[in-house]
Amino acid sequence: MDESAPAVRPGGIVGVLAVGGIVAAFMQTLVVPLIAELPRLLHTTASNATWVVTSTLLASAVAMPMIGRLGDLYGKRRMLLVCMVPLITGSVICALAGSLVPMVVGRGLQGVGMGMIPLGISALRDLLPPERLGSSIALLSSSMGIGGAFGLPLAAVIADNMSWRVLFWGSAAMSALVATLIYLLVPATPVQARGRFDAVGAVGLGIGLVCLLLGVSKGADWGWASGTTIGLFTTTVVVLLAWGWWELRTREPLVDLRVTARTQVLLTNAASVVIGFSMYAQSLIVPQLLQLPKATGYGLGQSMVAAGLWMVPSGLLMMAVSPLGARLSAARGPKVTLVAGSLVIALGYGSSTLLIGAAWGLMVVTAICGMGVGLAYGAMPALIMGAVPRSETASANSFNTLMRSVGTSVSAAVVGVVLSQLTIDLGGHVLPSEDGFRAGLLIGCGVALLAGLIALAIPGRGRSVTAAAEQGAPAEERAASKA
Repeated sequence: MDESAPAVRPGGIVGVLAVGGIVAAFMQTLVVPLIAELPRLLHTTASNATWVVTSTLLASAVAMPMIGRLGDLYGKRRMLLVCMVPLITGSVICALAGSLVPMVVGRGLQGVGMGMIPLGISALRDLLPPERLGSSIALLSSSMGIGGAFGLPLAAVIADNMSWRVLFWGSAAMSALVATLIYLLVPATPVQARGRFDAVGAVGLGIGLVCLLLGVSKGADWGWASGTTIGLFTTTVVVLLAWGWWELRTREPLVDLRVTARTQVLLTNAASVVIGFSMYAQSLIVPQLLQLPKATGYGLGQSMVAAGLWMVPSGLLMMAVSPLGARLSAARGPKVTLVAGSLVIALGYGSSTLLIGAAWGLMVVTAICGMGVGLAYGAMPALIMGAVPRSETASANSFNTLMRSVGTSVSAAVVGVVLSQLTIDLGGHVLPSEDGFRAGLLIGCGVALLAGLIALAIPGRGRSVTAAAEQGAPAEERAASKA
């Protein structure tokens, strides 16, 4: 199945896809400045308003493996353009929403569009020469963090000075611009896989993920021992076991579990879950510390805009270290880069024990963590794509991105439990205590060290996607069949 698009220089391809990744990641932080106001704006309760955030999480997790497989089957450029449709449509629906249901629907559609990030990373393997792959993958991988870092202060400024609907009209316009650039500037991507889409596997994985992530994200509200939460986790186990049985027996699986079980892929995915956890923990803790009132004795009394601006350097440094990570991967292998990134994240969390009392100190903490995330996020897709056949690049990379999303969901649940258990009473308001925040940061440090240990267990230097590309597709397929 051929696709048509004009050829363009590699720098143009990377630039367009990186901008697309930043726009897609921006959707995750888009509603953060509105969370406190959502019940009033949507005429609903505070509990129901949380679905505005949860729906995006669930939709992106369910959609990513499916979009990845469709990219392998029908062309990554085509699916990149398809991903832009729910991004634009969802943004318009949210901009017009006046109640909870359309807002949740729109946010869910925005979540589906997140599938373009792993898809874009995978497309680089088809479009770029081997010598450009490492640095380009690292840059595009870091776009997830860059979008989040810049998105929060930008969204806060818009929400403070304009109608909240401008946020969504703006996101629709940015998405439309990215779609146009992809159509005009990104060349055709060859179809690497043959066969049919595994609809049964897609439904099974979707049900399992929804039950898992819903239980993790809402368990604190419903009660971890409640029948609903336990029922969701039980259903998760049963459905995912049945899904695994089906995937191992069908000729054309959604996710090839035999490939996923290869040591390099398995350990990289395991490290991705833990990296996702450690990356997200500081994103939950630092903004709260910055915004809590000074009357607590440890809060820094910053506005949401100021808090977002204090965290911007983390995004800048994440982008700055991505080419350095690519050079390290080229010289020593992406395994070394992943270990280094994990240790840098741990260092950032560890530094919080001394720097937690000042806004500039928290900026340093997030900046160090951002550098570590930039290194790790560039290494993980390089390890994955270096260990799978070209025909499964998008599917495997989307599954790896899903593992990071699972890690962030678990992080939110664990940090939430810690902060809810260690509290103080301030004027009749229950707030997380300083001990709670310190405990959460120390957990992040320990989890980052665990990620480093998992990465150390990856065999050898870890085969990189650059090495795989230089060997060519036939050699790659032979190596994959022997793994």
